Amino acid sequence: MKTRILIADDHDVVRSGVRTILEAHEGWEVIGEARNGKDAIDQAVATRPDVVILDYGLPLVNGVEATRQIRGRVPGIEVLIFTMHDTDSLIRDVLEAGARGFLLKSDAKQFLVSAVESLAAHKPFFTGKVSEALLETYLSKGTTNASALTSREKAVVQLIAEGKTNKQIADILSVSTKTVETHRALALRKLNLDTTAALIRYAIRNKLVEN
Repeated sequence: MKTRILIADDHDVVRSGVRTILEAHEGWEVIGEARNGKDAIDQAVATRPDVVILDYGLPLVNGVEATRQIRGRVPGIEVLIFTMHDTDSLIRDVLEAGARGFLLKSDAKQFLVSAVESLAAHKPFFTGKVSEALLETYLSKGTTNASALTSREKAVVQLIAEGKTNKQIADILSVSTKTVETHRALALRKLNLDTTAALIRYAIRNKLVEN
């Protein structure tokens, strides 16, 4: 039986490179590609691949929120977060969303095949560097900053920074506009900010969107 894989990244060259590596592996089939998080969710639910490779910094819906929605709607799909960033907060968000694999793009040539093999067998995959960060995160769990944004608040902030209206954000995240307004207000309060412009600067500075 073939292992069916969906690739989601907003850069054509990255998707092409990942596809080349995967299709060289006998028994694997890339069944689709997505350029943004919403498309990744829709394709994953429609085609039900074995493994979804998600870039963290996807437009519309980031990789963490896309993971949450994919795993919530089709729990059998395994998700590999594929990113340039490995901050402790990102790793924590990824795990809480339901991803069981995390791979830095710089490690793709060395570990991509191993990562997909593990996830296809429903086993978690983390490289040594990420495993160390993961351990440190959980050991210090009781001392994390209480003002840190939740993954849903980050998703809302990302979409605000991308210029989306409250109604558009509500449609993308499948929530009410009131919920969007609540998340926006909570994010502003937690970050001690008072304008949308300041929120956008925060999103750029913290790599929630690409500058």
